[in-house]
Amino acid sequence: MFDSRHIRTFHEVVRTRSYSAAAQALGYTQPAISQQMKALEREVGTPLFTRVGRRLRLTEAGETLARHTEHILGSMSVAREQMAAIARLRTGLVRVCAFPSANATLLPEAMALLAVEHPGIRVELLEDEPPDSLRRVVQGESDVTLAFTYPGLREEVPAELVEIPLLEDQLTVLLPVGHPMARRRAVQLGDLAQERWIAGCLRCRTNFVHECAQLGFTPDIVFTTDDNLAVQALVAQGLGVAMMPGLSLSFLRRDKVRGKPLAPASRRQVSAYVLREHLRIPATARLLEALAAVAGRRADPLEA
Repeated sequence: MFDSRHIRTFHEVVRTRSYSAAAQALGYTQPAISQQMKALEREVGTPLFTRVGRRLRLTEAGETLARHTEHILGSMSVAREQMAAIARLRTGLVRVCAFPSANATLLPEAMALLAVEHPGIRVELLEDEPPDSLRRVVQGESDVTLAFTYPGLREEVPAELVEIPLLEDQLTVLLPVGHPMARRRAVQLGDLAQERWIAGCLRCRTNFVHECAQLGFTPDIVFTTDDNLAVQALVAQGLGVAMMPGLSLSFLRRDKVRGKPLAPASRRQVSAYVLREHLRIPATARLLEALAAVAGRRADPLEA
């Protein structure tokens, strides 16, 4: 590994062919230049200069290093500028992993805010459900994860992660338009005990079965899929009903299905999760601020 100060000094000595001229150009004393060049020669393990009379001449190793110094110093300059740009929020990449309904709702709105206020910040989207999405942050595959938890379930969150609560997402039941309960303002889960059900991801399905068990029945689950649009299509064809998050109503096929809130209300907590040290990264912090702003102003889809 080369000391960058030594490379810069070497470049100036090569340019001026003189320790004294390099010292004057860099604001050093001549002994300081001489000491730096000796240190650089120890780093490379071979002499870089020979003296011919009062002038310096590069050795073969010196000639080789001299051919690379322009590139080395240029790369260092570019690196400094890029790091400064990140610190000033002109640029930056944030990798976000989220569950499907967040990728279709909260994140596009947050990214639109960033595009206006910090256009140099780029967001890379990944999709996964918890708990796998939480492991992605811990393993360094993403910088931020959006995930959800249900109050009735004991769910472990890795100790390395910081939770930033965003919103409570009210659960809803999807019914085909011709269903007898489709005209109700809200529905009770127990009234649907005899229905055929379409269930979602493992965590959602576990919560759904848990809520049904508390009401004294076991749901007849005939289809399972993580695809929100597939769930809507199955409901629209009268193949079953489904318990869905309120966020999914933002892209509801309202001509075919109806979304009705549960009574009493049932909600899941939607939060952002990040490693504590990533909170100090400017681009990540700005994305989290945008997500909090979007979540704070977002109307409950069931009330829209």
